[in-house]
Amino acid sequence: MQTVQQRVAILLGSENDLSLVQAAISTLKELDIPHSVRILSAHRLGDEACRFASNARAEGFGVLIAAAGKAAHLAGTLASRTLLPVIGLPLSTSLGGLDALFSTVQMPSGYPVATVAIDGAANAALLAAQILALSDCDLLTRLEERRKAGQEAVREADSRIAKSFM
Repeated sequence: MQTVQQRVAILLGSENDLSLVQAAISTLKELDIPHSVRILSAHRLGDEACRFASNARAEGFGVLIAAAGKAAHLAGTLASRTLLPVIGLPLSTSLGGLDALFSTVQMPSGYPVATVAIDGAANAALLAAQILALSDCDLLTRLEERRKAGQEAVREADSRIAKSFM
């Protein structure tokens, strides 16, 4: 039986947010996870954002990443229209990102949004990958290999630094 690999949608509140989500795009590419990037402002394109979220599962998406700054209502808007996991990525477009963080994490009961650090784009992609890996053994293996490579890089750095201070 062939399974269809689920995609990740990265949804931005504004084109200005694109540079802040590049690490998520790069991480998804590195892990060979199909993804799409869209601009769907919760305020300027609210109906379209809701329609996207409502149809996301049928379109083959498994996780939505909502990246937005300032009022950052995108993640909550999406979560209100889908049962797919939504990851909020607050961006530092104003007030150091605290306004976006507070807007993202303060969801009412029944509408959860997982939230990563301000500008934590790589972690948003990794969390999406971990969610998808629950039903994708090949992806789980790629995540394990990535984690081991990161550990080895730290060991090598430790060895190099320790030798320089002997």
